[in-house]
Amino acid sequence: MNLAPIVLFVYNRPWHTQQTLEALANNDLAKDSKLYVFADGCKQGDSEDALQKIKETREVVKSKNWCKEVILIESETNLGLANSIINGVTKIINKYGKIIVLEDDLVTSKYFLKFMNDSLNFYERQEEVISISAYIYPIINLPEQFFIKGADCWGWATWKRGWDLFEPSGEKLLKKLEDKNLKHQFDINGTYPYTIMLREQIDGKNNSWAIRWYASAFLKNKLCLYPGKSFVNNIGIDGSGTHSGTSNKFDNIIEDVAITVKDIKIEENTIALNEISYYFKSLNLFERKRPNNSFIKKIFKKLFPSIIFSIYHKLH
Repeated sequence: MNLAPIVLFVYNRPWHTQQTLEALANNDLAKDSKLYVFADGCKQGDSEDALQKIKETREVVKSKNWCKEVILIESETNLGLANSIINGVTKIINKYGKIIVLEDDLVTSKYFLKFMNDSLNFYERQEEVISISAYIYPIINLPEQFFIKGADCWGWATWKRGWDLFEPSGEKLLKKLEDKNLKHQFDINGTYPYTIMLREQIDGKNNSWAIRWYASAFLKNKLCLYPGKSFVNNIGIDGSGTHSGTSNKFDNIIEDVAITVKDIKIEENTIALNEISYYFKSLNLFERKRPNNSFIKKIFKKLFPSIIFSIYHKLH
């Protein structure tokens, strides 16, 4: 099999990195795969404790032969997660033509690499397919494999032809979404605050590469292949990472079960999309991203009777 190189991005979380690498090494194809690890550097004014965590993380990477070959690229300065991923993915994909991407908080099934490589090889010449995702939300009764428009970021793969469509400008992406009246659809039928995330990226409130990757694929009407059961669990939504916050809403129990990549209809699966919409709606994620206006609501409730009386008085 023509195996894709694996790229792992790490920074200052040695424990998380250890879990990610242990799981990756347990994959059946790890012994035949090449692993590139991009280790981001320290920020100006970092404390001794922060510097120590960066050092410990790199020591974890160096501690074992996690794959057939491990190439560690250590940055002396802090690029930030977005720049680190954009630069690293571009460098490796330009060399090999395809790539499998992980971050330092993603624990994988032992069949993760098999699913990713099988999918990359199976859909290599299908221009409509831009990406492969190994993660899927904890939703029951999804199809074994299906397509959703866009791209994802928790254990993913793509080809050079896909990554070449990546648009780094959030402003350009948002303008196209607005011009084409696609914001509601982009937000998974108004159930996930992707547009708000994109606006926050533009405003410098986050530096997400992933929202721009999703938007780039979505606007080109490209598809991402998903498994019905996740090959990845994210252990980093514990307040320890960039933009991660704290939540267990997306936790998965990984089943070490292989699936055979099949020839399915290359179009967005509306049944799966509706299930994901229902899941997001149940989490009320869209409302949580809105500004806190409870104080305004309290004032309005107090003033509402007098406002009505004033309007009534003017009309009469």
